[in-house]
Amino acid sequence: LTQLTITTERRGQAALDRGEVGRKRKREGDPYVKFKIGGKEVFRSRTINKNLNPVWDEKVSLLVDSLREPLYVKVFDYDFGLQDDFMGSAYLYLESLEHQRNLDVTLDLEDPQYPDHDLGTLDLAVTLSPKEGDFREATMLLRRSWKRSNKQLHSSMRLSDVHRKAQLWRGIVSISLIEARDLQPMDANGFSDPYVKFRLGHQKYKSKTIPKTLNPQWREQFDFHLYEEQGGFIDITVWDKDAGKKDDFMGRCSVDLSPLSKEHTHKLDVPLEEGEGMLVLLVTLTGAAAVSISDLSVNILDDPHERHQILQRYSVLRSFHNLKDVGMVQVKVIRAERLMAADVTGKSDPFCVVELSNDRLQTHTVYKNLNPEWNKVFTFNVKDIHSVLEVTVYDEDRDRSADFLGKVAIPLLNIQNGERKAYALKSKELTGPTKGVIFLEIDVIFNAVKAGLRTLIPIEQKYIEDEPRVSKQLLLQNFNRVRSCILFLINAGCYINSCFEWHSPQRSICAFLLFVLVVWNFELYMIPLALLLPLAWNYILVASGKDTRQDVVSDLLEDEDEDYEKDDKDPERKGFINKLYAIQDVCISVQNALDEVASYGERIKNTFNWTVPFLSWLAIVALCVATVLIYYIPLRYIVLAWGVNKFTKKLRDPYNIDNNELLDFLSRVPSDIQVVGVILSLLPLHTHSPRTLELLLLLLPLLLLKG
Repeated sequence: LTQLTITTERRGQAALDRGEVGRKRKREGDPYVKFKIGGKEVFRSRTINKNLNPVWDEKVSLLVDSLREPLYVKVFDYDFGLQDDFMGSAYLYLESLEHQRNLDVTLDLEDPQYPDHDLGTLDLAVTLSPKEGDFREATMLLRRSWKRSNKQLHSSMRLSDVHRKAQLWRGIVSISLIEARDLQPMDANGFSDPYVKFRLGHQKYKSKTIPKTLNPQWREQFDFHLYEEQGGFIDITVWDKDAGKKDDFMGRCSVDLSPLSKEHTHKLDVPLEEGEGMLVLLVTLTGAAAVSISDLSVNILDDPHERHQILQRYSVLRSFHNLKDVGMVQVKVIRAERLMAADVTGKSDPFCVVELSNDRLQTHTVYKNLNPEWNKVFTFNVKDIHSVLEVTVYDEDRDRSADFLGKVAIPLLNIQNGERKAYALKSKELTGPTKGVIFLEIDVIFNAVKAGLRTLIPIEQKYIEDEPRVSKQLLLQNFNRVRSCILFLINAGCYINSCFEWHSPQRSICAFLLFVLVVWNFELYMIPLALLLPLAWNYILVASGKDTRQDVVSDLLEDEDEDYEKDDKDPERKGFINKLYAIQDVCISVQNALDEVASYGERIKNTFNWTVPFLSWLAIVALCVATVLIYYIPLRYIVLAWGVNKFTKKLRDPYNIDNNELLDFLSRVPSDIQVVGVILSLLPLHTHSPRTLELLLLLLPLLLLKG
């Protein structure tokens, strides 16, 4: 065995444009380096943000079995939420190195597909020496932010200290985009349709578009992760939205976070460069979030003392302390079995990505294996108990985008703590099974009071989302969902009208007596009390084993056929004229409007039929409180207090972000299409066969009716 010591340093301008159609030259990148020996990754450097001349100054010692195997070096550009871009590779032939001598080596990076392109250079300081004794720090574990040797050297170190060393970022930057003033007119009508793009490192955000204005008001709020101790720069650009052609650039600016104090909200009026006007922002820097990766040997919840401290942290007695800290979730990614073979050799190189809202962590790659074992523990901070935990398995491909192998989506409220369970992998849309299963063990600890209060504020938006596109199948599906909700209201109206028409004398007499009794004795507290009745009735049915939910699974899946795949395989055809782009924008707007209407109709229904028991219980608590308040407090005082609060809100806080608590609550209730994905994700393993799943869906309506 031979010990190889490497110090990485990369200098020289990188040419990212490889002459391919549609690729754009980048002015900046987030490079990192992978080292491989014999096809196995042995080290990965840290990522240097926004720099094409990065200096890593990292040192690593590797064990080399044979000098005949060259060291393969690959440089990538890190893209958050996307496949990393290949920036070049090179080989270091170990047989040509002298022993016991420190050599400065410069490697010319190349792309095998475009050997003539200059992709920059990579500078290494290399020392080749015989292996001496027991060196604990000479392994690939240096690529983690904490070393396993720390545990051996400091056996008395508490798990909480190790957990802090595994932390991936150092704080959160909360940004409120309030408004812009005196922007430059870009359209012929003397106005603009402005929107704003933000970038902090690899994190990106795009605001909504405000049409026909030079003084837009967004009042949007979102969070970025802060990785650097000294802060960083937020790059901001303003654009004018144009249908059917390239958007117009309106100006840029940047915000330096280093001089801003933490735990304090800063109001910033930032003038635009290369344009006109200014942006009004509210920026708040908060402390670090608990997000980490570790091995199974370091698990905070397995330590009784650490677990007791976490339970105390989220106890009911601390419900009003740090309301943003709702809870924590720990995910053990154990192994996967019977994965799909993605390579021509009949094997795969699988790795696993775990996502919770905007938090995204990744395991290492297990090469040439269909039954990989990762044995990693992921810890996330829970900001919204209604979030969905997504676990996706990919196949790593050399110099190409990773292949999708399977995915599971698990709502946090559906997790059984401490249960090691095998989940059948599903397709990207979670509508059908793929090959393989993944073994997970998940624990969720949260404060119910904080989670309930969090339900009444807007949902955190994701940084990376799929671009909207026209889909006739999705358009038809959304239309059918709206039609179902409208038909339900029509049927209810017809039923009430039948009482007026005396189609059934017995029913009409009962309705008349009930109407007289209610009107004669009507009090406002009867309104929330009446809403409690369907909740109580459906709870009794659910508790007795009679599921009252609609048979939406088969209805929503019957359209998930080959036509849907055909419709979405080619998301954008080139050569469309401008009018077709305008038609596409209109279709997308109609499609999204139908989805919005259908979703809120289904969410109201699902609130009362106990689709999410937590939300149903929360609705019961809210309705009971409303009943008591309305019973003891006269209506005129309640209306007066509401009016005073509504009229004075802007006077008390000019930069207050408007929201509707009722709509925010409904946004946490899953729609029927989301329920379908949850049900399919939680199906037993033996139903992953397509034929078995088809029979189950055909029998599901009968099973629901029979209870």
